[in-house]
Amino acid sequence: MRDVVIIGGGHNGLVCATYLAKAGLSVTVLERRHVVGGAAVTEEFHPGFRNSVAAYTVSLLNPKVIQDMDLAAHGLRVVEREVSNFLPFDDGTHLMTGGNGLTKRQVAKFSARDAERLDDYDRVTGAIADVLRDLVLQTPPNVVQGGLFAALPELLKMARLGGRLNRLDIDLQRELLDLFAMSAGHYLDRWFESVPVKAVFGFDSIVGNFASPYTPGSAYVLLHHVFGEVNGKKGAWGHAIGGMGAITQAMAKSAMAAGVEIITDAAVTEVIIEKGRAVGAVTANGTAVRGRLVVSNLNPRLLFGKLVAANEQPAEFNRRINSWRCGSGTFRMNVALSELPDFTSLPGKDRAPHHTAGIIIAPGLDYMDRAFMDARRDGWSKNPIVEVLIPSTLDSTLAPLGQHVASLFCQHVAPELPDGASWDDHRETVADLMIDTVNRYAPNFKASVIGRQINSPLDLERTFGLVGGDIFHGALDLNQIFSARPMLGHADYRTPVKGLYQCGSGTHPGGGVTGAPGHNAAREIIADIHARRI
Repeated sequence: MRDVVIIGGGHNGLVCATYLAKAGLSVTVLERRHVVGGAAVTEEFHPGFRNSVAAYTVSLLNPKVIQDMDLAAHGLRVVEREVSNFLPFDDGTHLMTGGNGLTKRQVAKFSARDAERLDDYDRVTGAIADVLRDLVLQTPPNVVQGGLFAALPELLKMARLGGRLNRLDIDLQRELLDLFAMSAGHYLDRWFESVPVKAVFGFDSIVGNFASPYTPGSAYVLLHHVFGEVNGKKGAWGHAIGGMGAITQAMAKSAMAAGVEIITDAAVTEVIIEKGRAVGAVTANGTAVRGRLVVSNLNPRLLFGKLVAANEQPAEFNRRINSWRCGSGTFRMNVALSELPDFTSLPGKDRAPHHTAGIIIAPGLDYMDRAFMDARRDGWSKNPIVEVLIPSTLDSTLAPLGQHVASLFCQHVAPELPDGASWDDHRETVADLMIDTVNRYAPNFKASVIGRQINSPLDLERTFGLVGGDIFHGALDLNQIFSARPMLGHADYRTPVKGLYQCGSGTHPGGGVTGAPGHNAAREIIADIHARRI
């Protein structure tokens, strides 16, 4: 008998477990796979070549979580990219972004006006990102029933939220509304005139988002990707030495140091519910692990669709959670390379700053829009969007000397193929297309590939529980964020089943390797225990 049973040893499960254990609770984490980490793991995929399998870059990992878990002492080291992004274009030109005035100098090649607008754009988005950054570790105001007494704590949360928003002047409040409601394309069209500049900012709006940059609400996804930081530098992106698995291995060490029991190869098949209360979990081998309460790190659709009996859920809740929208249009690859890519727009096989960047093959918003339309109609884009990261340029532990590994984050592909086709029958064809796409901009790329690992949306679901390949555990739609994540009335990490909580990316603030949902869920659980509500 444990105090807490946590289902899923991904990063949020490990974060939640550590905070609960430090509060004096006995905690057991049950992980389906042979290794903890969820989608943030590092594995060898070709002899001598290791890489992050799914999640692949660092920025959103919350500084408070890093500090509270003392992850540096447990081996975590994150290094910043030398250049933020590199976009090669069909006409042989390129755009790079980064610090020390690099972005402005590069943008000026395409538009002097846009270069002058950058400071204002950074000021506006930076101010709004600061507000959202403050909200990441807060429990959203929850819609509750039961009269004024029950609603009072939520009204106080609303008042605190209002105070934060009042830090913004009226012009910034208008921008905030635009960023929540508008498409990224239309928002960027108001700021900039040149295609390359809009492409580099617009790419963030479709990362993990099966949508066009002209889909209403996509501007928020753009914003979701800019409120991170690396080593105290806001908006920066970096690489964990040893890959993303280094993050979760450090978390596991922190958790075990706090007294957490972690059991791998322990797939959960059922949440035990007795008299309307969650009291444990049953694993695939029939073992029952019982606890005072249960916490799920799974996609909400998996939890309530497969592990909790329908008759234990309110009917309307069950109907809505089964409609939880998933599917991020993601096709994820790792490749082993004999040499670095030699880009037509910036020639050279010797390591250079642009090789450390996020290399984005998406030369314009219209290109991204067509990629989405193709995928909706045909199952995948004829001209896909590919982000290439080569972490071995920053981390020599991942590949043999003189060789490299690259992460390919590819979009758009349909989570489910049309006409009942299976991804198992098309994954190799689409993988070839992704490599050919990069090869158009770096003609030595295809010949340099000596090994590859492919994860279609179906593979991501089967391996990591990412329903429809959804890296966020649910789309960041307006009706699936903040107080509506995963549903109005359950934004406080509590579920309709007594004693059952959620701590995964299907709760606020959403996806990405943040640790914030795990942190927030633990706080609410500890509050319930202190108030003797459990």
